Amino acid sequence: MFMRFFTELREAKVPVTLKEYLMLMEALDKVVIERNVDDFYYLSRSALVKDEKNLDKFDQVFSHVFKGLEKVDGIGVADIPAEWLKRISDKFLTDEEKAQIEAMGGFDKLMEALAEQMRKQREEGDGDGEGKGQNGQKGDGSSPFGANGYHPEGIRIGQDKGRHGKAVKVWDKREYKNLDDSVELGTRNIKVALRRLRKWVREGAAEELDMNATIKGTAEKGYLDINMRPERRNKISVLIFFDIGGSMDSHIRICEELFSAARTEFKNMEFYYFHNCLYESVWKDNRRRHAEKLNTYDVLHKFSSDYKVIFVGDATMSPYEITYPGGSVEHWNEEAGAIWMDRVANIYESMVWLNPTAERHWDYTPSIEVMKQLVGDRMFPLTIEGLDKAMRELAR
Repeated sequence: MFMRFFTELREAKVPVTLKEYLMLMEALDKVVIERNVDDFYYLSRSALVKDEKNLDKFDQVFSHVFKGLEKVDGIGVADIPAEWLKRISDKFLTDEEKAQIEAMGGFDKLMEALAEQMRKQREEGDGDGEGKGQNGQKGDGSSPFGANGYHPEGIRIGQDKGRHGKAVKVWDKREYKNLDDSVELGTRNIKVALRRLRKWVREGAAEELDMNATIKGTAEKGYLDINMRPERRNKISVLIFFDIGGSMDSHIRICEELFSAARTEFKNMEFYYFHNCLYESVWKDNRRRHAEKLNTYDVLHKFSSDYKVIFVGDATMSPYEITYPGGSVEHWNEEAGAIWMDRVANIYESMVWLNPTAERHWDYTPSIEVMKQLVGDRMFPLTIEGLDKAMRELAR
């Protein structure tokens, strides 16, 4: 059973190793937890999952292996830890309900009946008669299977939450869907991903108590010796260019979240706006974009080459807007946008492009491929995984 758990995690692309699996087995051998499903779930999750983006995949595999309802084939009654279920029942069921369970044959009979019922349903279908509950069960609440009944041996299948709170096991509860590495970002997850890009230093005035040095100095001198040190800060400097307007209007929310998270994580951050492609001017205030433009050449030479440069945009435009003079839809640009992108690449070694458009759509837009080439194939989608890869690229 446990080996199957390990192999299915690997098949689900959760990067578990044999060392972690053996550590889990050692913990079980030393009885560090009680033999119940909840404790084993948290123990195995702590031992086997190293990145929060894999928590949802872990929950699904755990459900397949130990709950036995989404992948019933090949699971025998012996694979279902009935003694764990009994421990849960001892904690949550009343004495009267426990007596009813014993009178009906106990948990072994319950699990045998569940396996037989699931086998019949696979052969006959889900049933379409009236009065049927979840998976074709009786709808009066007397069946021990299904979602909505009230039965002391009830097993909840395919329902977000119980109506009576008496189900022995919640089979399909998943709390980490939003952490999956293929979903779009929220502000919290953006902050987590941005923290990949850090370089800690202690500079400036000594304003923070150095506890270790204070203890050591006090012990050596025989009297209280207060030692201070500069606060630890992230030295990384970031320059962000945001595409604004046009097709980017549908991505305003995610760009606002990225901007908010970046202002929190990077104390030394500068930002500018552009439209579609970088040209000879950028701006800081979109309300005054036509009146208060800044010379792009001056901006690029204002910040040192150790800045990390991030472009945020969908790169969706006519390819002529990138490759030809006069291609801009807003003004006459004397030099092609590709020339300006090349200037950025020549000044700043660390540069990435974050694209809020789903990566599966990129091949349908020629301008995206052109921009990918201009940034040295360092374009990443605005997902947890994409932002994580972008920060790793910038941290090189």
